Amino acid sequence: MRLLSNIAHNLAAVIKILSIDGGGIRGIIPAMLLAEIEKRTKRPIARLFDLIAGTSTGGILALGLSIPKTPPAPLYAASQLLEIYVRDGNRIFSRSLFHRAAACGNLRRAKYPATGIEQVLLEYFGNSRLSDAATDVLITSYEIERSFPFFFRSAIARERSDYDFPAREVARATSAAPTYFEPMKLPTGTFTDHYTLIDGGVFANNPGACALVEARTAQPDATDFMIVSLGTGELTCCLPYEQTKDWGGLRWAMPLLDVVFDGGSRTVDYQLRQLLPGTSADCKRYYRFQTTLDSHNHRLDNTSPENITALRALAFNLVERESANLDQLCQKLTEKD
Repeated sequence: MRLLSNIAHNLAAVIKILSIDGGGIRGIIPAMLLAEIEKRTKRPIARLFDLIAGTSTGGILALGLSIPKTPPAPLYAASQLLEIYVRDGNRIFSRSLFHRAAACGNLRRAKYPATGIEQVLLEYFGNSRLSDAATDVLITSYEIERSFPFFFRSAIARERSDYDFPAREVARATSAAPTYFEPMKLPTGTFTDHYTLIDGGVFANNPGACALVEARTAQPDATDFMIVSLGTGELTCCLPYEQTKDWGGLRWAMPLLDVVFDGGSRTVDYQLRQLLPGTSADCKRYYRFQTTLDSHNHRLDNTSPENITALRALAFNLVERESANLDQLCQKLTEKD
């Protein structure tokens, strides 16, 4: 296992961090890029990184890349996790006519019942737990009853049984996007209380900065960190003044979530570029792989065949455009391996 505790003796080692943004069905984009990294390095992602952080759909990928359904079975390949979106997207984002009517679209309750996503997560993660992670994992969520960011940490799960949550429940909590799914009610492990958790994207849709802090805290004497940050597409849709000036809470509900998620991701990208500048290819310590969306494929829940095809095309073009950077990155990930 590539655990942070295992490299404490080698302070000269580069601590390698993978961060994956949230973005619903747009998780196709980082999944395909990760599959390309595995293809080029001929190694599973969990063996390449010391810490993997994820939010929402990125959290599901982070867990899937590091936790097999039935430990100690082989880890999922990134290409296998792509099926969560291509094959199971319609099951995750599905609702009956009754639910649609009772929810009044999604004005009176969450747009989708949780049964679909919970069934898919059960099929992928079974009864595996956070402590089964093959490398350190950091997953974001937000506790709404007590109002604080909540982090699922595999390092703590290995030490505390009351913190060792089922992987499928961690995945459900990090992806409980407001207005899309109801919050996750997660037992605390003491049988007398619970956490009420929603999508970590409300404060860290790009968990890269959180991951860097986690790594520095775990290894305070380490001096060299590298972050690979994967986006799920930047928004380009316009919200003009004349259209929005008379909006109230009802009209702002869905667009505001997109603004929060996208704005948060771009802000963290800026921060990490300043913290890990890298003056040459040899000392580059921050890689951000991101593409641009259009008005037709920005939705988190658009599982139409046409959109799936469009997202795969965006990911393919991203891989082609960033091929040189990917080669450089893969070389660094496999140095001294």
